[in-house]
Amino acid sequence: MEKIFGLPSTVLEQMTHQFCPGCGHGIVDSLLMHELEEMGVKENTAIVWPVGCSPMAGSVSTINQVSAAHGRAAAVATGLKRSSKDTFVICYQGDGDLAAIGTAETIHAANRGENITVIFGNNSIYGMTGGQMAPTTMLGQLSTTTQSGRNSEQHGNPIRMAEIIAGLEAPKFVARYSVHDAKHVMQTKQGIKKALEVNKNGGYSFIEVVTMCPTGWKMTPEQSVKKIVEENLKVFPLGVLKEVD
Repeated sequence: MEKIFGLPSTVLEQMTHQFCPGCGHGIVDSLLMHELEEMGVKENTAIVWPVGCSPMAGSVSTINQVSAAHGRAAAVATGLKRSSKDTFVICYQGDGDLAAIGTAETIHAANRGENITVIFGNNSIYGMTGGQMAPTTMLGQLSTTTQSGRNSEQHGNPIRMAEIIAGLEAPKFVARYSVHDAKHVMQTKQGIKKALEVNKNGGYSFIEVVTMCPTGWKMTPEQSVKKIVEENLKVFPLGVLKEVD
């Protein structure tokens, strides 16, 4: 039986995951699986995976899983929750999937206050498809489609999804965290726990996590951590943006 943070786990299989070295997705997935284990809801949970890097965690997870078309995770999660009200429904999505292809589904599910938790991995680039500009790509950031850097005149400004979601009336918990060091990993763990508690009590919650993408950024893992601190967090500031009791 594998252990997560020192605790026995029946949620993750003992096999090698597919994430690139230094990727933040594996950290976030481990935190999520730990909280599901700790809350005792893993048997009655379904995770909706869309298209992108995020669903690669599905190959090592024993949680019930549902696949969605690119960008449609919130719509699939809505149908799943409404047809099976006792199921604990979670979406795990990347920035290209959630903030570009799935913008409409994301915002309208939040606006309706669907009883789901959305975990949004923001690495400011399209990771799986080769490093193209994403909605979250920062001004001046290089990508395969912004080889001179993103500029606002041609490409617009980076989208801050947590702020958009927090501006809606229905969501009960919206926050942004990071996993670039141990301190922030533990803060993210507490945020995920809070979001799942909101879900359990009947509300919509949204967690944005600023993550590293060394492969897409063409950096070493160490360099990508430095980039998070010096660049990403200045554009995507951390904190709780909305909390409704």
